[in-house]
Amino acid sequence: MTDYNIHHGRNVKRFREMLGMKQDTLACELGAHWSQKKISLLEARENIEPEILEHISKALELPREAFENFNEETARNIISKMYRDHSNINDLNYHSSFNPFDKVIELYERMLKEKDDTIFRLEKLLEKHINN
Repeated sequence: MTDYNIHHGRNVKRFREMLGMKQDTLACELGAHWSQKKISLLEARENIEPEILEHISKALELPREAFENFNEETARNIISKMYRDHSNINDLNYHSSFNPFDKVIELYERMLKEKDDTIFRLEKLLEKHINN
């Protein structure tokens, strides 16, 4: 079996995009020393230090292992095997351990919270600017 490389930066980008988060929002979540440009450069890196991955995992509310272990080839193999084993999609006996609608609602609520947090931060910045 071939050993496939894990690309941490690409994984960060994939999960960030799946969650509907922009680079500048992630940068804001990570702290003042982060910027959209720094996130862009980070997402291009194959290997990211464990400490940084830990901060990103907290910001995205995902386990660090998701970035360290996700391999596109593995995902492709799983999907390919699923279709090989089930020539007719109707024969697929898939029982999800979660309700997909709950996940959509969870994502929507998370997006609303992110929007509210962004508005709160912008109001604080505006208040600070007005008081100065």
